[in-house]
Amino acid sequence: MDTDDFQPFEIIDGDYDGGMVLLADHAMNRLPARYGDLGLPEDAFRRHIAFDIGIEGLTRRLADILNVPAVLGCFSRLLIDPNRGEDDPTLIMKISDGAIVSGNHPITQEEWDFRLTTYHRPYHRAVEQTISRASASGRAPLVLSLHSFTPFWRETPRPWHAGVLWDTDDRVVVPLIEQLRLPGDIVVGDNEPYDGA
Repeated sequence: MDTDDFQPFEIIDGDYDGGMVLLADHAMNRLPARYGDLGLPEDAFRRHIAFDIGIEGLTRRLADILNVPAVLGCFSRLLIDPNRGEDDPTLIMKISDGAIVSGNHPITQEEWDFRLTTYHRPYHRAVEQTISRASASGRAPLVLSLHSFTPFWRETPRPWHAGVLWDTDDRVVVPLIEQLRLPGDIVVGDNEPYDGA
């Protein structure tokens, strides 16, 4: 099958001994030419359903300022979501925030497997290789996955300017949240709007 020479990821080089790797799973809203527009209007690709708005630029800027490596996903989450496990039923969405993705329904097992092997898995291999390279010094890097969220979800306001999502290790989380809250007028979610566990 033709893949249109579509690159599913981009690696931004930096100091691999710098102790950090940035990830932007939903950096871009692009689709390989073979998928057209997945049956969606053009404006759908400017919405959060297609990508994390603003994250590509933020990731590039942080990687530059901090001189650390980053991995960016180059395909829209509407094609296949790199922030989902392979067995997740929301890996390829048929409906996203009210938008019917007709190009994803019906989908054959062959097409499902093709998207996994052509886009999802290569992105994750790039992430693993980048983290491995950054770990070569013997020190595990901080892996910071960057996302954005909408100010409203299904008409419910989200008051946070930023959210820090985490699970059990709070060594970075506590000082990060404290620093983000220093200006006093920034609302920072602690595992909001999603739970990092």
